[in-house]
Amino acid sequence: MNFTVGFKPLLGDAHSMDSLEKQLICPICLEMFSKPVVILPCQHNLCRKCANDVFQASNPLWQSRGSTTVSSGGRFRCPSCRHEVVLDRHGVYGLQRNLLVENIIDIYKQESSRPLNSKAEQHLMCEEHEDEKINIYCLSCEVPTCSLCKVFGAHKDCEVAPLPTIYKRQKSELSDGISMLVAGNDRVQAVITQMEEVCQTIEDNSRRQKQLLNQRFEALCAVLEERKGELLQALALKQEEKLQRVRGLIRQYGDHLEASSKLVESAIQSMEEPQMALYLQQAKELINKVGTMSKVELGGRPEPGYESMEQFTVSVEHVAEMLRTIDFQPGASGEEEDEEVALDGEEGSAGPEEERLEASEGLH
Repeated sequence: MNFTVGFKPLLGDAHSMDSLEKQLICPICLEMFSKPVVILPCQHNLCRKCANDVFQASNPLWQSRGSTTVSSGGRFRCPSCRHEVVLDRHGVYGLQRNLLVENIIDIYKQESSRPLNSKAEQHLMCEEHEDEKINIYCLSCEVPTCSLCKVFGAHKDCEVAPLPTIYKRQKSELSDGISMLVAGNDRVQAVITQMEEVCQTIEDNSRRQKQLLNQRFEALCAVLEERKGELLQALALKQEEKLQRVRGLIRQYGDHLEASSKLVESAIQSMEEPQMALYLQQAKELINKVGTMSKVELGGRPEPGYESMEQFTVSVEHVAEMLRTIDFQPGASGEEEDEEVALDGEEGSAGPEEERLEASEGLH
């Protein structure tokens, strides 16, 4: 079926815009989010100004300084779920901006600024019957068509339905798909945040284990230097291996989130299309894309305890002949402090003990 284009005025559908506006209300000022919009660790959003007001109210000593910048961090509770939010020295300015919400606000404001009575629908005209508008939908061929095509034309043996009925049905399907996709994006964002914390924990644990390793090797004689380098290299390689794996997963989730966000924006713009026929020409493809994207399973997450580096713990309770066989001892972290105290206590008597050991070796 080929079509030509005509025009007919059509009022916009304000119901979907009202539903969208309800999702863009700040729980503090009860107005639409004002940029910049910040996302809390609990995944709720606030205007940064409102977040700063809540933070000041929860930290009166900080507020009394008469400054708009935070120098020592602080904490407050999310007004939506009461989750405690801990801030660093940057305060609310250290919170991540939610660019997706800001882009949706921009699109909403652009669409809201258009007068509803000025919108027009492009009516498709049947090329085979030039004076007939496309007003029905062929369920068998899955294309819009005109009434004469049903009576006399190519679709006379097909099952058809009113165009508005199919329009509403497919628009509802796309709306449901968008909701599922947005919910999935929130979960992906939470997973990315968790994996970024895993990276930070791996780095912190690695740094701590390196410090312990250096402290213990510094207490030993020069024969340990070669082995010390080998163990540090093994630790660094394992750290890099873990970081590369987790960062690779972050990139994978990030790429999925970016593609999903672009599809959401495209679907939202399509939802605002007032022309039913034009909308239906691209709705099926969008619905399929949204359905496919919502079913994508992102594989791979670090297993529990993956960030642990406790297997890189060494013991220094060996005689000189055993020093070159030192290796990491997983699970020895619980005795670290006791070993450090014992090592400090033995440093004063290490000299005489080593002299006795050397004398014994000389006798043999």
